Amino acid sequence: MKPNTQQLVDLSTQVRRDILRMVHAVNSGHPGGSLGCTEFLVALYQNIMDRKEGFDMDGMNEDLFFLSNGHISPVFYSVLARSGYFPVAELATFRLLNSRLQGHPTTHEGLPGVRIASGSLGQGLSVSIGAAQAKKLNNDNHLVYTLMGDGELQEGQNWEAIMYAAAKKVDNIIATVDLNGKQIDGSTDEVLPMGSIRAKFEAFGWDVLDIEKGNDIEAVIAGLNEAKAKTGKGKPVCILLHTEMGNGVDFMMYTHAWHGKAPNDEQLAKAFEQNAETLGDY
Repeated sequence: MKPNTQQLVDLSTQVRRDILRMVHAVNSGHPGGSLGCTEFLVALYQNIMDRKEGFDMDGMNEDLFFLSNGHISPVFYSVLARSGYFPVAELATFRLLNSRLQGHPTTHEGLPGVRIASGSLGQGLSVSIGAAQAKKLNNDNHLVYTLMGDGELQEGQNWEAIMYAAAKKVDNIIATVDLNGKQIDGSTDEVLPMGSIRAKFEAFGWDVLDIEKGNDIEAVIAGLNEAKAKTGKGKPVCILLHTEMGNGVDFMMYTHAWHGKAPNDEQLAKAFEQNAETLGDY
């Protein structure tokens, strides 16, 4: 049985606490984008994806997810743990030597749920398209999901992949862009303006939809279901997910400053006050 809306809201709160605690403990990591993408990943793993028991790398007969903007590993690790892929207690090893939970996800540690090494930006979409084509070759009707940052679209490899997916009618992929308008050095418009991302994807032959309230769990679920309904019709599908970097922590919002900065003790306490206890600490 899928969790109800309140359970998903509560889980999102707990995931935010996990994110904050992880980056604070090692004074390192990327809380901003992680907090902004919390509802998306909670909705995806808890409500949308068809997941089978256990984990294997072949990914047959289940939906797959690939994280391209791997620096938001804190939210990815928390959602994987809270979805049963590995013990929640392992979150306390984030970024430690010999941990399976490195700053950017990797595969050689064998962490369940992680299918590719990511964080070298611009590569996740290409891998996802390959996985989607493999599913077609294997007569597997499940979908492939991927998440990338809007600043990440400044990487040229993405546009080769975007062109390829439309040309080859890879219509079993849903690529989501975290459209928060911020990256490590400032706003995306300040660093490298990209104009209308919607117009670009549409010009390349994709079917595009917006989730305007990307930090509202019900809106995210509705948008993901709308995207699923668009698959299988000859075009790849793109979601423009409008989020706020640092969402849920007032002093981290509306700025790019917390892209890769950990809170100190006082800031952590303040952030926890804004994200009340739900499931307990790990």
